Amino acid sequence: MIREDRFLISRKPYAVDLSSLRLREDTETGWFDGRMTAVWFRRKQRVTVACIGTLWDHQKPAPADALEFLARHDDGRYGGNCLGRWDGTGYWGAEVPDVQEQHLAILRPMLANFPAIPPGYDGWWTFQGGAR
Repeated sequence: MIREDRFLISRKPYAVDLSSLRLREDTETGWFDGRMTAVWFRRKQRVTVACIGTLWDHQKPAPADALEFLARHDDGRYGGNCLGRWDGTGYWGAEVPDVQEQHLAILRPMLANFPAIPPGYDGWWTFQGGAR
């Protein structure tokens, strides 16, 4: 992934919580399953939605930190794993009320302040080439 200075929804950018990287080693293969919390905007049927979920990748050897994980994460065909989505009127995602509240505490102000990066997140990261 590369970090871009400006937001272009067409590039499908993500903002990430750099402190959230979690690595788990598969001791049989030596590969590391890495996951980090991310938020992003998408458009569905002309409606802008705010999403929260994870970016994941399998890497070997283990990345030193979140920035190395992102730099080596070059396969964006699956995108982010969406766990919650807010469109301004309805929520889709977790069924556990506490998790819904956590998601909406981020997603509501995120959508209201479109396209600003939420506090605590770093962005915009994309799998596409540099801005033209």
